[in-house]
Amino acid sequence: MSDASQFKGKKGFVRLWNALGYSRDGLGAAWKNEAAFREEVLLAIVAVPLALFLAKTGVDRALLIGSIILILIVEILNSAVEAVVDKASPEKHELAKRAKDMGSAAVLLSLFNAAAVWACVLWPSS
Repeated sequence: MSDASQFKGKKGFVRLWNALGYSRDGLGAAWKNEAAFREEVLLAIVAVPLALFLAKTGVDRALLIGSIILILIVEILNSAVEAVVDKASPEKHELAKRAKDMGSAAVLLSLFNAAAVWACVLWPSS
């Protein structure tokens, strides 16, 4: 049995408990190894309370906070892609560059999305 498959048979609370630990480890790895993730967490530390203060409705709060959380999610996925690419292909390769560039583009789009959401929610309507 492979190392990975020994965890696939867990069910119920044990599986959920293990998943929580893996998620904690993933957040810790992102914090430790990714400067961009640390910067975006700092953005979230400022933006989430600001969203709670500035938003007029629950939907506004959800949009503002959700757009910030989406940045963190996309950054973690981008970092995961980069780690896998580096492990699978440490030498320079066109496909490795494409994968990394596309991950970076996804982060950029999540930042544009957050800016657009914040502008739409907070810009006074006429």
